[in-house]
Amino acid sequence: MKVKVLIENESISEDLISEHGLSLYIEVKNKKILFDTGMTGSFIKNAYKMGINLLDIDTLILSHGHYDHGGGILDFFKINTRATVFMHREVFKKYYNGSKYIGLDENIILYSNRINFINNDVLLDNDIAIKVVSNKYLKYNIDSSGLMVFENDEFKDDLFNHEIYLEIIENGRKYLISGCSHRGILNLCEIFKPDIFIGGFHLKKINDIEIIKKIGSKLLEYNIDYYTCHCTGDKQFEVLKGILKKRICKISTGCILKYGDEYD
Repeated sequence: MKVKVLIENESISEDLISEHGLSLYIEVKNKKILFDTGMTGSFIKNAYKMGINLLDIDTLILSHGHYDHGGGILDFFKINTRATVFMHREVFKKYYNGSKYIGLDENIILYSNRINFINNDVLLDNDIAIKVVSNKYLKYNIDSSGLMVFENDEFKDDLFNHEIYLEIIENGRKYLISGCSHRGILNLCEIFKPDIFIGGFHLKKINDIEIIKKIGSKLLEYNIDYYTCHCTGDKQFEVLKGILKKRICKISTGCILKYGDEYD
């Protein structure tokens, strides 16, 4: 498997655009997958500079219904007419961060004929699957951190049922790719038990260092290598790094992860 980071909050190169958001390009077996599209269409410019032909993308996965992950979808639709698109059927609810609307552009609905709205696991290929956990038991409580959904004329804590994940098993290793892990990084580790975890941890708003330390100690109990980004938080990452050492790394725009000689 090969993963190229098209968009993240920071960049390893001045030649590449960074923005608050996430977009990953994934090559595995015979598939070329775009996982999220960042806040704008800037991922397209970065893809070009990184030697990626977005016309070759056969699958687009939107991890959840927030603008910083799906803001570039309309730009993608304009240049790629062949990709199969997957989103949870709840992505178009009204999502807020306090009083700020953070949901998707409603114009995406105009392309609903291209979109597969799911609420159960979907097998893309042998050992490649989109995973839904809204129907799974959660061992650890979810912290909505002020993120809300407006429905039935009232604001409620978002339970993040609209979040989906990509699971890949290759060469005896299991990879889990997540946008923000709103359902809880510890819950995802407990449910999937991957060998490699790639994605945000959604810890940025947790300022209590002792809580971060407890999370880090729990993460240490799993036999997982972590590559994190976006919504984890700089201070929070440093605390986790002190606990997990070499087992956790930070990825930014322009980073490339390779697993297996066939992806050199």
